[in-house]
Amino acid sequence: MYDFDPSDARWRTSSRSGANGNCVEVADNLGAVVAVRDSKDRSGAVLAFRHAAWATFTASLKNGTPSA
Repeated sequence: MYDFDPSDARWRTSSRSGANGNCVEVADNLGAVVAVRDSKDRSGAVLAFRHAAWATFTASLKNGTPSA
């Protein structure tokens, strides 16, 4: 579990989000974590990842080799 306050998040829509409404929003201003949420359910769950894990995940997407 990560200690962060999502009310302090500065959310931005993913640059890879399409016009189909299937978007995620990312907040990377929360210190030790990167927060991610569904743009269609902004009051729903917020996932938190360490910066290194988020960087590894996004790099794998860019390379076309998503990790498990």
